[in-house]
Amino acid sequence: MEPRATYEDVNLILRLFELRREEKLRQARDWFSKSFKARTMEEFNALCPPGSEANAFYRMVASYWEMVASFITSGVLNQELFFQSGGEILFFWERVRDLVPHFREAFKNPNAGKNTETVATALIQWMNARAPEAYGAFSAMVRGR
Repeated sequence: MEPRATYEDVNLILRLFELRREEKLRQARDWFSKSFKARTMEEFNALCPPGSEANAFYRMVASYWEMVASFITSGVLNQELFFQSGGEILFFWERVRDLVPHFREAFKNPNAGKNTETVATALIQWMNARAPEAYGAFSAMVRGR
């Protein structure tokens, strides 16, 4: 069992939520939720060409969630507490998971997105343990299937 959450965990989660409200990140998250549906590198490159605002928005959202996930995988942030309010990371993962192997290959970095993948996988297990049909329904909705 994971250690009990602390006030420091709570304060870090509140700070992460404050960062999400920053205007540019809010715009990037809004764009991502409405527009990012790429599943292949060809679709990604068409949607997010280098130098474009879409590319900057994608990088902003991806780096935010990878940073958050790194806090969890390194043990700085209590996973259980985060899962209770941090479901947006799973929304992000569902939208990018088909692309991650291609990013890893393109960047010659097998660890690209690894923290996000690790946390998303743990969140899926956490959801399935509490509501076995919830993840499947969520994934179908987010991925449009």
